Amino acid sequence: MDISEAQRQRLYTFELVAFWEGAANSSLLVKHFGLSRQQASKDIKHYLVLAPQNLTYNTHRKCHQPTPDFKPVFISGSAEQYLAWLAEPLTAEKLPIASLSLPARGVPASFMRAVVQAIRHNQRLEVDYVSLTNPSRQGRVIAPHALVQTGLRWHLRAWCEHKKQFRDFVLSRFRGEAVLSGGATHSAAQDDAWNTSVTVNFAPDPRLTTEKRGVIECDYQMQDGQLKLTTRACLVHYLLQEMRINPKVLDAVPEAQQIVIVNLSDIKEWLF
Repeated sequence: MDISEAQRQRLYTFELVAFWEGAANSSLLVKHFGLSRQQASKDIKHYLVLAPQNLTYNTHRKCHQPTPDFKPVFISGSAEQYLAWLAEPLTAEKLPIASLSLPARGVPASFMRAVVQAIRHNQRLEVDYVSLTNPSRQGRVIAPHALVQTGLRWHLRAWCEHKKQFRDFVLSRFRGEAVLSGGATHSAAQDDAWNTSVTVNFAPDPRLTTEKRGVIECDYQMQDGQLKLTTRACLVHYLLQEMRINPKVLDAVPEAQQIVIVNLSDIKEWLF
């Protein structure tokens, strides 16, 4: 049975709420997607044809509820997926949540459009860039090939003709306009740090008691006392920042440190 992408998203939402909240009805689709009651009912009937064993209708509560034989069709069944849905700004009838308001990093629209074109069409860019080591505007010619989201800010992965190497540039530190400047001589295929996968092994700080290490292992769903995360080599440093680990300093308080890097010697070449 053919399903449009728009209907797939609606059925995904219906299934997600029914599974995690134990009940869903047409009002969910009406409020969340602005559908008519008739279209919402039609979507639900469509879902019941696709997965007749998943839901049963509670006439008293006037809602569909998951059965013991429920098997996801559109969702993965992971809690992270449901939490991500809750964080969506337009989510209707969601559970109460709170989230941090993080500072915006300004990137002019004209500059961003030039970056996108350069990546899409393998072009060079003439730009001005500032940094903490060089706060004065410095002209650069770069060949960007990817955008990287590292938590609080976005980076641009690009070949730098001045440094003769692939580097990360903070998007909000470019100044002025970006000018397209012909075809790039370097591409993502030549970026070794981008194409190399590195696994970082984390474990609870061994200075913690057995009971406290158990808490950390449960928090991070560690297997055999370790958490193994694989990322691109050029992103290892950012991963450690997100995990709140300084590879050069061990916090004097193990409860503050919480986790440590097990295979630090394996990843040292990718740190900066």
